[in-house]
Amino acid sequence: MQDRFYREIEDFLLSGGVHCEEVRAGSIIVLKARLQCRGLERELYILPAGITARTPEEAMSHRSERLAARKYMESQDPRTGIVTVAEDRWRRLGELYRKRLLAHLGDFRSIFARKCRAVRTDRATAGAFLEKNHDYGSANCRYCYCLEETSGGSIVAAATFSNARKWQKGDREIRSYEWVRYASEAGIRIPGGMGKLLSTFINEVKPDDIMSYADLEWSDGEVYRKLGFSAESTKSPVMFDIDTMDWSRTPVPHAGYVAPESRPREGHLWYLNEGSLKYRLKLTDYQE
Repeated sequence: MQDRFYREIEDFLLSGGVHCEEVRAGSIIVLKARLQCRGLERELYILPAGITARTPEEAMSHRSERLAARKYMESQDPRTGIVTVAEDRWRRLGELYRKRLLAHLGDFRSIFARKCRAVRTDRATAGAFLEKNHDYGSANCRYCYCLEETSGGSIVAAATFSNARKWQKGDREIRSYEWVRYASEAGIRIPGGMGKLLSTFINEVKPDDIMSYADLEWSDGEVYRKLGFSAESTKSPVMFDIDTMDWSRTPVPHAGYVAPESRPREGHLWYLNEGSLKYRLKLTDYQE
């Protein structure tokens, strides 16, 4: 099953002109992908996460194997990035997920942020864009923004933010917000796009701080650090119940990992992700 999945990823990459080398890392075969694009050569380790766990315990064991593989590859070649390709995302998201993988290898179209305008938009507009272009679709939010190309007006990126979490510090009220979602159109990168949307939100709402999360399967949050955020804490991995009929995932509370109803069920598998890293941007000087 695992061999079949990594072969499927490899075949896709080879069909797109990506050179692939198979590297054994413990019990897992990792793909070292290399692509020459626009005069630049990029390399990336791709860790296939085939979903075969029949119980939460198996899913935890599989995650441990993936983490060991990651550590091994990082020790061998620390300058090359590594991403985890989860089978349910690969199958359910189709072209969106594949374009994201190719973009990590440099196969994307660039639109500079200076050629776009950042505007406030409504939830329906931002939600429709995110459903089409974000791995996890849209989510509850309060503030919505998009980037529109100045020539033509088409939306090429969207960002959403939560309502304020408020608390009193002395004689002042502190307002903290979550940056809930950001996505550019699949296959497009917008240098400066995240910063432009963030600046627009800050100028309009004037938050005291903003927090967000980097998905550790795909990123260590470098883009947040470039925007001035600081890593604050690690969010625990999430266990998912995977329905193999449509490859949808449902998060399971930790207490439910070993509950009787979590035993093997026909058509259902388990997957434990790699967690996320919490980042915070402090815009005013305060002590929590």
